[in-house]
Amino acid sequence: MALLAYALAGLVAVVGVLSAVLVGQAPDMAGYVGTALALGLFSVVLGVLVARRRPHNVVAPLLVLVGASPVWVAFGDLYTKVAEVRPGLLPVWDWYVAFSPGTWMVLYVPAALLMLYFPDGRLLGPRWRWVVVGLVAVPLAFAAGAAGDPAAYPAPFAGVRHPYTLSGWIVFLVLALLPVFLGLLVASVAAMIVRYRRAADPVSQAQVKWFALGALFLPATLLLCWASYLFTDSPNLVLAGLAATFVALPAATAIALLRHDLYDVDKAMSAAATYGLVTAVLLGFYTVAAFLVGLGAGGTSPVAAAAATAVCAAVLAPLRVRLQRRVDRRLYPARRAALAAIEVLGDRTHAGEASPEQLEEVLRTALRDPGLRVGYLVPGESGLVSASGAALAVGDSLRVPVRAGGHEIGALLRGTVGSRSLLRELADAAALLVELVAVRIELRQALSDVESSRTRLLQAGYAERRRLERDLHDGAQQRLVSLGMSLRLAQRHLGDGTVDVDGLLDESVASLGLAVAELRQIANGLRPSSLDDGLGPALSSLASKVPIPVALDVCADPVPDDVATTAFFVASEALTNAVKHASPGSIGLRVARLDGRLTVRVSDDGAGGAVVRPGAGLAGLADRVAAAGGLLSLTSPSGRGTVVEVVLPCAS
Repeated sequence: MALLAYALAGLVAVVGVLSAVLVGQAPDMAGYVGTALALGLFSVVLGVLVARRRPHNVVAPLLVLVGASPVWVAFGDLYTKVAEVRPGLLPVWDWYVAFSPGTWMVLYVPAALLMLYFPDGRLLGPRWRWVVVGLVAVPLAFAAGAAGDPAAYPAPFAGVRHPYTLSGWIVFLVLALLPVFLGLLVASVAAMIVRYRRAADPVSQAQVKWFALGALFLPATLLLCWASYLFTDSPNLVLAGLAATFVALPAATAIALLRHDLYDVDKAMSAAATYGLVTAVLLGFYTVAAFLVGLGAGGTSPVAAAAATAVCAAVLAPLRVRLQRRVDRRLYPARRAALAAIEVLGDRTHAGEASPEQLEEVLRTALRDPGLRVGYLVPGESGLVSASGAALAVGDSLRVPVRAGGHEIGALLRGTVGSRSLLRELADAAALLVELVAVRIELRQALSDVESSRTRLLQAGYAERRRLERDLHDGAQQRLVSLGMSLRLAQRHLGDGTVDVDGLLDESVASLGLAVAELRQIANGLRPSSLDDGLGPALSSLASKVPIPVALDVCADPVPDDVATTAFFVASEALTNAVKHASPGSIGLRVARLDGRLTVRVSDDGAGGAVVRPGAGLAGLADRVAAAGGLLSLTSPSGRGTVVEVVLPCAS
């Protein structure tokens, strides 16, 4: 089929070149011939393109034949014109002259065959072969019968001899072929309707709809003809309609085969049908108004008729929305059902009878797409999540963002049904519900985080109490008990000289010093004593003990003690983690106070890749910060260092 399409395209190109050469002999036909060649070659180019992408599909050569129709008609008219103005320049074949008047049927055959074989290149069944045979045989029989008409040929072929003549009853049979051919054309249209009803997959349905959208230019051409007779008293506008049809039908066919999801064809068909009906109503009203004004005024009055039509248009304007809805129910049921379902869900949610999390189920039912998913964007998550808060895998699904206030809050993920245009419209309609679900997910996660944080803080408190109990029991408590026993022994043997009291007292003083040091160390874990001099000196002392250079920048403003304690532990934990895990060359510690907030920022140029893991130091630090009403953020790309930033409320 691809080779056939290329051969036919080459033949059309040859006829086009001949036409371009001959038009120099009839310059007044240059515009007509140029337009016909442009329209024909447009369809030919599309046919070649389809042949390259679908080399086994008969649609490709049929598209080339559709483009050949205006080229052949223009060549025939140009041939006649040149034969008239330049007699003897071109050869005149009596057979060509005889058959030309009856070949007009052939111009309809490619489009009819296209309707029979579109989109997969196969007929609906064996019985449809008779329609194909009829579309080929009837035009040939009609052309052969017309060639036998004994009437004289018009100028400039008046002197051409008839190759043969037919009797009257045979001419009658030839004329009887006209309704037969009309029936074949109707059968071709019926084939498209049957094919659409039999289409089981959305792709085939969309392809047939694209073809039907191109075919809608035929009734649009009739409307142009009507308007042309009303306003210009001639059918000149029909030429514009036919030209648009020769562009629209091949373009729609190529789009259907190669890019059926380029645009929402249902939306385009619905809009075209709606505006076509409105235009027909306005033209009908103008016709009636012009007739009535003519009866009343005794003559025509275009101004009065136009004014009456303008009034009709103003009346129809609010009715167009209702008309659009009615057309949508017929031609675009998915859009109407989905928009209505979203509206109903919104009303039921407002009344407390439904939950916005049902949006996905509602859209699946309305669009008949069980694979459709609704994703939500919430803070703290790197991608889309479902209504339950679980991570949602996007894959290669068509993703249409849902926006509110200029920000993306979620997305619709297509399963198998629905164009990008339709999903965008549904995304706009469902934005409020998506935003509500996203807020609810965020709230659930926040409550869950608070509950988990409280549990971790409680467990950390218990662990800290056990540690203190163990440290006191194993350290200072044991030393103090031992000190008491030593002092009691010294008391008992103070007078008999059997015990070295001086040495015993020296040991007791040493033990007391160790006990005090251990108690200070324990107390420093609860609240560093260095904070008595302020946050700045405490952090300076902390940085001086780090074996890596620390660039310190601490504000001089006084900070409340509870905030200073939290800030100190943040800095201590972040510095410890940097030294222990990141192997940095330098560390930066910056503390700033602005607008009632204290910001602690610890950065390093180490290995990066740090994450907040449950039970780890950063997780406990995040809980401590959250308990103080603050927020901890961690930025740690692998190989590019780590930044720990904490913002704490710090009212004066």
